[in-house]
Amino acid sequence: MRRDDESSADGSGDDGSGAGVAVDEGSGAMTTVDELADVRAGDKGDTLMLAVLPRDDAAFGVLDRRLTADVVAAHFAPLVTGDVGRRVVPGLPALVFRLPGVLGGGVTGSTVLDGHGKTLSYHLLTLELGRPPA
Repeated sequence: MRRDDESSADGSGDDGSGAGVAVDEGSGAMTTVDELADVRAGDKGDTLMLAVLPRDDAAFGVLDRRLTADVVAAHFAPLVTGDVGRRVVPGLPALVFRLPGVLGGGVTGSTVLDGHGKTLSYHLLTLELGRPPA
């Protein structure tokens, strides 16, 4: 239930500056999306669009490797009604996810309180990316 249109950079995630979010993938600590990025939400009909904006190059490297369409689809199941799409935005350290059906008919067709899906960006921020492989 995924479609990854990944055209990312080399994924090294290190600009050498030492600035920004400290990401230690070797520590075995649980990491959430909230620790690495900000998320903005939008709607296109009943499709939720989520833009993930990493706080620095190291965070982008982690998210590029670990925040896949499959992971996002599982986090939003059973609301998703089709393939989740993932795109790496060319020239920007950003990932955009397309989640069909999550908004239950869209702004004019849904009876839910948040027809635009703005609060669903927080749901993605709570996603635990797991512990890095040993």
